Amino acid sequence: MDKLQAMEIFARVVETGGVTRAADSLGVPKATATTLIQKLEMALGVRLLNRTTRRVSVTPDGAAYYERCVAILDMVRETEESLGKQHATPRGRLRVDVPTLMARSVFVPALPQFFARYPDIELALACSERRADLIEEGIDCAVWSGEIEESNFVARRVGFLYFAICAAPSYIAKYGKPEHPDDLVRHRCINHFSPRTGKLIDWVFSKNATRVQTSLQGHIALEDENSYVAAAEAGLGIAQIPAFVLKESMERGSLDLVLGDWFPEPSPLYVVYPQRRHLSARIRVFVDWVAALLNDHDGIQLRSTLSRR
Repeated sequence: MDKLQAMEIFARVVETGGVTRAADSLGVPKATATTLIQKLEMALGVRLLNRTTRRVSVTPDGAAYYERCVAILDMVRETEESLGKQHATPRGRLRVDVPTLMARSVFVPALPQFFARYPDIELALACSERRADLIEEGIDCAVWSGEIEESNFVARRVGFLYFAICAAPSYIAKYGKPEHPDDLVRHRCINHFSPRTGKLIDWVFSKNATRVQTSLQGHIALEDENSYVAAAEAGLGIAQIPAFVLKESMERGSLDLVLGDWFPEPSPLYVVYPQRRHLSARIRVFVDWVAALLNDHDGIQLRSTLSRR
């Protein structure tokens, strides 16, 4: 029995809550993972996991053993990295989750520079609007906007996500432009709903010291960010989208800025990863790269202005 592999699988089962998820995240067959854990329990002479047909939970002995496993595995990784860091670049598979529009407009165009610097990292990039369960789904790190309430994650703030109000030229030609947020009740608005709760997201505006928050009834609401932008460009109504996306659409002539004196409150941007004793080199360099990328991006930092057409 490979004791270190068995310990790593056991630790991942505890973290993900299931043998199948642990095996998938480590790239080993489920049968292999099950066998190694059984052999580990036999060698130790204690039951580490309680198993039912629906879930797996850790026993008191298993919880104590898990803490020792994590410490040992961290020590092994740190030793290997300290010995090899002078001769090797970060390598291995890295699973990352980022917002859809940001992936399309910010991350993917910059990846050639990332791979030129770190050619031995294999990146699995998922794009979604939801906040994935990083531990259960085996995700190494993610980019989230909004406040972070989870205490078992490390959240590094890397900037703010700015939004703006816009509409297609075809919509403006037919319905005109609102001059104040209060005018939106007489317009067709495209709502955005939360993938976590299914509830419509309020529209929030600020100008100097004035803040307006309201719920707007619309004839359409979308969750997917790409579809939301497409709906705005199709002239379905007034929308609220990230400023860096609006800048691109304005350059193509598909959207115009409206309510240019009123901007939604910016949302903080974080790179988030599970709170571990040891952070692998590939995660560390990716987090640093993301922070530098977003800090240098004019659209994310709103250094460039959105001109009226």
